[in-house]
Amino acid sequence: MTDKTSHRGLVVVAVMASMAMIAIEATIVSTAMPQIAAQLGQINLYSWVFSAFLLSQTAMTVVFGKLSDIYGRKPMILLGIGLFLAASVLAGFAWSMPSMIVFRLLQGIGAGAIQPVAMTVVADLFPGNQRGKVQGYLASVWALSAVVGPLLGSVIIHNLPWAWIFWINVPVGLLAALGFMLFLHEEKQTRSVSIDVLGAGLFAIAISALMIALTEMESATSTYTLIAAVVFVVALAGFLWQERRAEAPMVAPDLWLQRPIAFANVSVFLASMSIMGLTTFLPMYVQTVLNRSPLVAGFALTMLLLGWPFGATVASRQFPRFGLRPIMLAGAFLIPLGTIFLVLLSPSSSPILAGAGSLVMGIGMGLLNIGALILTQESVSWSQRGSATASNVFSRNLGSTLGAAVLGAVLTYGLAHSTNGQPITPEQLRGLLDGTATALADGEAVRLALQQALHATFVVMLVIAVLIVPACLFIPRPQPAETTQEA
Repeated sequence: MTDKTSHRGLVVVAVMASMAMIAIEATIVSTAMPQIAAQLGQINLYSWVFSAFLLSQTAMTVVFGKLSDIYGRKPMILLGIGLFLAASVLAGFAWSMPSMIVFRLLQGIGAGAIQPVAMTVVADLFPGNQRGKVQGYLASVWALSAVVGPLLGSVIIHNLPWAWIFWINVPVGLLAALGFMLFLHEEKQTRSVSIDVLGAGLFAIAISALMIALTEMESATSTYTLIAAVVFVVALAGFLWQERRAEAPMVAPDLWLQRPIAFANVSVFLASMSIMGLTTFLPMYVQTVLNRSPLVAGFALTMLLLGWPFGATVASRQFPRFGLRPIMLAGAFLIPLGTIFLVLLSPSSSPILAGAGSLVMGIGMGLLNIGALILTQESVSWSQRGSATASNVFSRNLGSTLGAAVLGAVLTYGLAHSTNGQPITPEQLRGLLDGTATALADGEAVRLALQQALHATFVVMLVIAVLIVPACLFIPRPQPAETTQEA
């Protein structure tokens, strides 16, 4: 357990710094990657620079959560920071696209250790009625990084060698590591537990195969999807067999299937699917269908980034008074409510309607995420808190990936079955996005088809978002003694 002599405020600063590295990495690399790919070549591997990071991060989250329960939080988070920084330095020296993908894979492994363990450190240091406030700070880090990342990426790519996109992590990571080494103190644990290496390996293979199948689902190369799906099924069967016989299973069914944890994770999974649709397709709708500038589209999406930390702050201040379940239910109702705004969008709509939907969904996510995380952590003892936190982070990441795949498939289907019977080609869509449509009539036809396809995508988002409500309703009500303890 965490020693009481830990300097909580300074440890929180270290946690925020370590989380900022991961949060800003996605947006800053997205901004700079076109120029990097132009220099490295092999553009056909472009998407794997992002997929490799997400794949390894998601696959290793649960593994490092379990290891932190066995060996302690401090060794695992320092290991994660070390891996992340080493991979960042190597990525700056990447000489080809395959080498970049390998280094991004290593970065993802480091991120898979940092994110769940850092959140578990906060849970160790603060009781439930104080923890929400700190989680609100962490939500603000993610929101701020989403705004700063593209700007910082643009500045670096125009004024410095692109390697600094990755090397900028080094000073931040070193300061975070120093903060953990100096100010985080843990009581020595004398636990003799066998490590389920086979279970960890099979889990990583199964999740990696699933992520590959989801990533390749939209592409024309269905062979890769089929192979990945077969590997996933085989590895998953082997993993389930191993977990039944392991002395200390990597993923303990008795933990993941606890009713509060199971339905909290389901609600976060569905919410992440919905939010992925918002962040991916709302800017496209505003720019193309509403025919507004990228600045206006960015404003509409920024409302999500304002609503999220606001909702997290409200949740952190109010859950000791109202309880976690009502806070989660409030978020569960707000997310589909915000999605209705998107469904109501039409070519004549104001961007304010899009921004309002984004804001309401953001507030809902802030309420739901904080409630689900604290509920998950409070449902277990210290010895399982790392695993429980990792299950929450894993559900978010998997939901985002599945949301991108499913909603992307809905959009692709809609564009391929436009009203005039002629599928919209990628060249036509690119021309509309770039404002270089060859003819006004052609541009209007593409815009109409895109509006219908995006509307169908928002409808599917609404269906997914509505399912969050019953998931939260299945979370058991707290017993009177638990309510008193929370208050």
